[in-house]
Amino acid sequence: MSKEVQHMFASIAPSYDRTNSVLSLGIHHLWRKATVKESRANSGMYVLDCATGTGDLAFEFKKAVGENGKVLGTDFCPEMMETGPYKSQKKGLHVEFEVADAMNLPYPDATFDIASISFGIRNVDDVSIALSEMARVVKPGGRVMILEFGQPKGLIGMIYNLYSKYIIPFLGGLLTGNKEAYSYLPRTAAIFPCRKDFLSLMSKTGRYSEVSYKELTFGISFLYTGVVR
Repeated sequence: MSKEVQHMFASIAPSYDRTNSVLSLGIHHLWRKATVKESRANSGMYVLDCATGTGDLAFEFKKAVGENGKVLGTDFCPEMMETGPYKSQKKGLHVEFEVADAMNLPYPDATFDIASISFGIRNVDDVSIALSEMARVVKPGGRVMILEFGQPKGLIGMIYNLYSKYIIPFLGGLLTGNKEAYSYLPRTAAIFPCRKDFLSLMSKTGRYSEVSYKELTFGISFLYTGVVR
């Protein structure tokens, strides 16, 4: 991933959790719960959460896999994971954290039952490589879960576009001191492949036997599922 994107995330890391909750009105927590539910994670499973950030999705997975399961959170930006161990201890949920790039995962084939990435796939340099890598490290029949912003349609789409263009950069800049970061994030989401276009990217890797998606909150967010061959 580019050094510019890495530096951008490093700069907003200290205020990332608070800013996410303010900008999404806390709804992002519900999206992560939906991701875990759709993944069919259960006791004893081994989960890899890529672009884990401060670990919110990883902690949701840990609740599902229990003491007998294991969750590993990885990110290409070490600064984003700095609060992870503290949150792990505070929540009483043991999650391991390692620095790793989603396009070059340092794990053997068929290691995990599930791999996930939330709001990070559009930030990788080559989406197809990341999708292929995530599938490579998951066992056949396992699932790759991708949670990403979408492009809602109709009246909701109009309102959301205005919110993304004006309110998100303003509030994001106010809370983190980096307005450009919160201009970049909605700007990239607005042009990122969505719905069937993203499913096509998944299918073209040749790694998935099934691909599907669900719209969350009127299409503001999308949950993509890939079953590994």
